[in-house]
Amino acid sequence: MEQHHGPDQQRVLDVLRASAVFGGLPEPVLQDLAALLKVQFVPGGDIVYREGDQANNMFVVVSGRLRVSRRDRAGTLQLYNEILPGESVGEAGLILQQPRAADITALRDSTLALLSRADFDLVMTRHPLPLNRVFSQAIYNHLRHTAQVVQRRQAQIFVVVPMSHGAPSTDVAVGLTRAFARVGRAHHLSPDTERGPDPDAASSWHGPDRYDELEKQFDYLVYEADAEGSSWARRAVRQADQVVFVADPAASCAAGRFELRLRDEPGYTMKRKHLVLLHAAGATRPAELAPWRVGRDLERVYPIRQGDQGDYARVSRFLTGKATGVVLGGGGARGFAHLGVLRALEQSGAVVDLVGGNSMGALIGAQYALGLPLDQIREQTMRFARGGERPTVPVISLMSGKRVQRDLQRMFSDRSVDALWRPFFAAACNLSRACTTVQDSGPLWRAVLASNSPVGLFPPVLHNGDLLVDGAILENVPVQAMRMRLGTRLEKRRGNGTVIAIDVDVQDYLGVEPGLARLSAWRKIKACLTPGAPSSPGIGDILYRAGHIGGLNQRGRTIAQSDHYLEPPVGMFALMAYRQAAEIAEVGYRYAMKEIEQWNRQEDAR
Repeated sequence: MEQHHGPDQQRVLDVLRASAVFGGLPEPVLQDLAALLKVQFVPGGDIVYREGDQANNMFVVVSGRLRVSRRDRAGTLQLYNEILPGESVGEAGLILQQPRAADITALRDSTLALLSRADFDLVMTRHPLPLNRVFSQAIYNHLRHTAQVVQRRQAQIFVVVPMSHGAPSTDVAVGLTRAFARVGRAHHLSPDTERGPDPDAASSWHGPDRYDELEKQFDYLVYEADAEGSSWARRAVRQADQVVFVADPAASCAAGRFELRLRDEPGYTMKRKHLVLLHAAGATRPAELAPWRVGRDLERVYPIRQGDQGDYARVSRFLTGKATGVVLGGGGARGFAHLGVLRALEQSGAVVDLVGGNSMGALIGAQYALGLPLDQIREQTMRFARGGERPTVPVISLMSGKRVQRDLQRMFSDRSVDALWRPFFAAACNLSRACTTVQDSGPLWRAVLASNSPVGLFPPVLHNGDLLVDGAILENVPVQAMRMRLGTRLEKRRGNGTVIAIDVDVQDYLGVEPGLARLSAWRKIKACLTPGAPSSPGIGDILYRAGHIGGLNQRGRTIAQSDHYLEPPVGMFALMAYRQAAEIAEVGYRYAMKEIEQWNRQEDAR
């Protein structure tokens, strides 16, 4: 830390007055306390104090932002709450004379007002009654994890970093700023317009006071760095909550000098990191994303097209936790209702940023992620479903699955799950590991095939030695997987975006007459040939229910994890009613439009 001479007492006073803890002190006490506080500047990334350190001071955050963290026994970094201007830190350890309970790191260049133990004892002697009340409340808040500041808007700060010379970082910084400006106040800070005469000086126009003022003026700040790693670029990274790297998809995937240097910067591990691959305007297919992830700790890679405002808007929603993910469940021909729901969402202005699905939902979702029109998806899926399948010697499965695999390969060609403009994943049940496997890389046809391989009916799909089958055994509507895809960090999974779940798996009663002693093949055949005869479940019914029992049992959890849970009334349609695709889609559309109207009324009432 480097100490400032001649602290701005008035500014410290303003911060104390705005604090929920100190704001209630009488003015003379506030002024006396402010006079003893010593203002210090902490560069972003620096450790303010470490877990286990002796507590010999406390401080109030004047500007900037800090982060509480610890490392578990395995050395994994655990991130906790952020500390904002007006909040105090360390008073519990100072009063109780306990060592620091966690690490405190400056997320940005920050200004702190420090109170030493000697000055703490002095001010407590001068004003024992009011300060005892204040610090008792502070310790109570600390134990209860209560926020100390009056509600304060926090600007979200991003830095756009080119991975190499010539990477189109300016295009991305401008595009993101425009996207943010549609939902709030946004400002772009470039190297050319924001460099000062002494950008490394803490007291310059570019110091923490300047950044704090910008946070008050705007909702989103987009800093643009350079590839050289200049003083401006390093300072911009220190201020940012999230780092957005930019690369040309035709360039080398190797890390540049500045990127490598950033990995050694203190505090860098605490920042969310992303990569934008900027393709030429009108590009039809994005580059493969997997090579760009190798050796990098990236939350997501975004393929976008130059000048495409829809692509920039999608990235901005992911960055701010406002992306919308749609989960499409399995259910045979009833899955055509997904097309009606998607149509209703489009007509209502909702934009789908991420698609996930299982079984029929994976088949439809993969085509939707490719950008195909809804009518084309319906016709293509109907042709696929009418293809039939050949029985085989029932050693591994009842059906061979070869026709389904061949047609899926024709439908999706060489497309990869990891190379789509709109992200997609397919869920499958991993029989080998007894878990759900989320397929978000590899051939698109294989991901859809695994998710459409009902256990017993089709052979499992082999992947890295594991056996994958239809995911409905564990979760027919893979909402938990969607939560993980929307926010890959544990603390971001819930609430990071909106999840819309569409469940078309009707929970019909599967049973027989109470007096029936056993199932009979002849009884089943007779029921099929004789109108009005009592129904009896066949092997298809039994395998279907067995393959979906886990999803049916987990329906309560699916609903709880969804922001919007849709269950179109498609129970009157048979599982194999593929010829009624248009009618099923229309039922889904009418149902969804009513649900969306209700969402809008609820939103207007808030």
